[in-house]
Amino acid sequence: MEKINNVTVFIFWGLSQNPLVAKVCFMVFSFFYTITLLGNLLIIMTVCTSNLLKCPMYFFLNNLSCVDICFSSITAPKMIVDLLAKKKTISYVGCMLQLFGVHFFGCVEVFTLVLMAYDRYVAICKPLHYMTIMDWDRRNKLLFGIWVAGFIHSILQLTSVIQLPFCGPNVIDHYFCDVHPLLKLACTDTYIIGIVDTSNSGVISLGSFVILIISYTVILVSLRKQSAEGRRKALSTCGSHIAVVIIFFGPCTFMYMRPDTTFSGDKMVALFYTIIAPMLNPLIYTLRNSEVKNAIKILCCKKIFKRGQSQIVSLK
Repeated sequence: MEKINNVTVFIFWGLSQNPLVAKVCFMVFSFFYTITLLGNLLIIMTVCTSNLLKCPMYFFLNNLSCVDICFSSITAPKMIVDLLAKKKTISYVGCMLQLFGVHFFGCVEVFTLVLMAYDRYVAICKPLHYMTIMDWDRRNKLLFGIWVAGFIHSILQLTSVIQLPFCGPNVIDHYFCDVHPLLKLACTDTYIIGIVDTSNSGVISLGSFVILIISYTVILVSLRKQSAEGRRKALSTCGSHIAVVIIFFGPCTFMYMRPDTTFSGDKMVALFYTIIAPMLNPLIYTLRNSEVKNAIKILCCKKIFKRGQSQIVSLK
């Protein structure tokens, strides 16, 4: 297939063509993105400056917060700016980079949530061997493995799209570059590539979701052997994880476990895993986790104490 590419710029259709709705969306999603950045940065600072980083669960939570910041930053700033722009454009190269970033950080987030479920399984079902199984060496290897897996996945996605010829239409009915909307614009038959994309992203989303459901089912069944206090603590932690999984994996599975088709509601569904889930993750983990809340209080007290000391010194 000879590649003929006359398209150097893509135009986003965006979330809405109504100026009033666009202004409301601008304020709402600017607020959401700010909360995403502040919430996840707070978790990173709390975990890194306290003893929580020694615990495997918070080690992976710290990684999740880093990924959430990167993942949301791939799409949110451009989408927010475009809400007030008269023409929502992105270069061909910028589009390909955005496609790569969305799938890279999205895949790493998927596997991070799977790792966190595995961590909870070991902690609850094999508590005596927990720190032996989840030692520093294994944690680092697992983390390195999911980042490599995310890179391989995104390279495959990018390779499948970058070889396509774009010779005419350049309007993307979305607010970021993704595989399905781009396949719709290609000047060639994309059936095979659509199947490959569904097999790649779809299997990762659905497969990970099934693994997570099985893991949490086993965990919940094993809780019958725990004490009342142990069950309460485990349910509180697992409840947070399950809430995150549902918010993130539900929309992802809907988007990628289907053939090369697009629906008008895809943009609204995509908002859940690109904007809303990264914003809710720190809220869910802090509001339902006493250890994180206590660590945040200690961090805030230290900041206030240091600020007070510096003011006293300056007065002297």
